[in-house]
Amino acid sequence: MNAREPTVNPPLLEAIQLEVNIGGHRICRNLDWRVDAGESWAILGRNGAGKSTLLATTAGLRSQHSGRLSVAGLALPHASAGAAARAMARVRGYLSQHQIDPFASTVMESVLVGRHPHLGRWDWESADDRRIAGAALTEVDLGGFAEREVQTLSGGERQRLAVAQLLAQEPLLYLLDEPLTHLDLSHQVAVMELFARRAAAGAAIVAVLHDPGFAARYCRQALLLFGDGECLAGAADEVITATNLTRLYGHPLRELRADGDRWFVPC
Repeated sequence: MNAREPTVNPPLLEAIQLEVNIGGHRICRNLDWRVDAGESWAILGRNGAGKSTLLATTAGLRSQHSGRLSVAGLALPHASAGAAARAMARVRGYLSQHQIDPFASTVMESVLVGRHPHLGRWDWESADDRRIAGAALTEVDLGGFAEREVQTLSGGERQRLAVAQLLAQEPLLYLLDEPLTHLDLSHQVAVMELFARRAAAGAAIVAVLHDPGFAARYCRQALLLFGDGECLAGAADEVITATNLTRLYGHPLRELRADGDRWFVPC
């Protein structure tokens, strides 16, 4: 009898010779990029380089110009309705840069939206769904806010609610578009540590960030978008350097080290 061969799981995100364009602007070309379970990636680049557009493309929210893109082995773009969409939402979660609340709802009602991919079409949320939602609120320091109206929240509180909704979704792949928007310093650190724990537990994290110091501290890998289609991907220690960042942002930066962390300041 032959020994059973080990199962090889597909990468949670894979791009092969990917080209993404928007409005005549080339964001990336010939990009080969693989994100596996347990990895934490930072996407860095200037304003307008296309970080959010690339992230939305990897989420299946827009089509690539050419090349192949897949999430957990499923080619994108994918079906956007019905069972296929629910199945995809159990694999990847997407945190938008902007949060819109056209209708009144409570904080608990909003975070429970994250449980919808795990429910049947006519199912109501169970006690277990509410427990998961409540735990997510506690993780983002909103434990006492369940009955608050969403439209009464500050910008930072609303951002943390969006993070809680994503945590309640419990995807395998977290795609985060500027997750630190509106957050004060303590909550920036708390949110980055929260997602670092998710990566340590086996999830994959891809985050658009603006602070290369936070990227170097919390992410093991990095993807730099230079704004002309050129990209650089690899281990954060090798990619996030003063030389590369100076070219990336068009301003000289130098590296400082403190207690093992690397931070970058303008010269």
